[in-house]
Amino acid sequence: MYKKFVAGALLAVSAATAITVAPSSADAAKKKVSLKELNVQFVPSSQADTIQAKAKPLEKLLKKQLGIPVHVTISTDYNTIVEAMGSKKVDMGFLPPDAYVQAHKQYKAKVILQSERYGINDKKNDGSNTDKLVSYYRAMVLVKKDSKIKSIKDLKGKKIAVQDTTSDSGYLFPAVDLYNKGVNIFKGGTQLVTVKGHDQGVLSVLNGDTDAAFIFDDARNIVKADNPSVFKKTKALMLSSKIPNDTIALRKGVSKKDAKTIQKAMIKVSKTTQGKKILNDVYSWAGVAKSKDSNFKVVRQYSAQLEKLTAK
Repeated sequence: MYKKFVAGALLAVSAATAITVAPSSADAAKKKVSLKELNVQFVPSSQADTIQAKAKPLEKLLKKQLGIPVHVTISTDYNTIVEAMGSKKVDMGFLPPDAYVQAHKQYKAKVILQSERYGINDKKNDGSNTDKLVSYYRAMVLVKKDSKIKSIKDLKGKKIAVQDTTSDSGYLFPAVDLYNKGVNIFKGGTQLVTVKGHDQGVLSVLNGDTDAAFIFDDARNIVKADNPSVFKKTKALMLSSKIPNDTIALRKGVSKKDAKTIQKAMIKVSKTTQGKKILNDVYSWAGVAKSKDSNFKVVRQYSAQLEKLTAK
């Protein structure tokens, strides 16, 4: 009797074990990459908490495609995400061009995708898009319409809101372009005020805290819901040369096979209704396209020029 009871109990335990093990086997079958999880990080182009809420839904969409847990976080600045990729705390980063160039140079990060955007109707000064997808964007030097600053030469001695030094549109490209046009913002008493987020750059001009701001074209769209008169009260003093669109890059150590799978997954996600909404809400992207490192030659040239300029 005792033997029959033990045998029956063992059979019951075995059956229960089989039932609990089965789902994990099914999960393993769905796993499409060798990574145990994917840590994704965004750079804040506006307030970090706002970006976090908008980007968070990407976790479920990518998890569905890759079969592994996905964690989305927001970095404090451009340098933080580069270092996090270097230390393997972040596997995939949404990086602006100069930050990508630094990540590639220092830690061998590899670009897999580049954003696609609709062009901006700059002549209308209303932030509206064209119907044409472009592979570039521009920086804007923003001032108030009633400002005494009528030309770029009037920026001398003024207070300018800028982003982190590795920001393409918030620092690098406008600084170098202005220098090439005869205006050195690092001399002549010009004061550079670092703000976090292009929306804060716009607001600093609108509120009179700074005389001008380096922002991406057209970052005024970020604040127009709360400040509907922003386009009537401000204008573009200068637009920069073309800047290659932002990147999605992977850290060193992610296998080629995984990189290709992640690339395909992101392309697929970007074509879904929810995926399109996430990319548009976070960065005003219209989609993504395959990319290569050579696309960022101009960024390296600008970085080298800025390095010489600030060393003088």
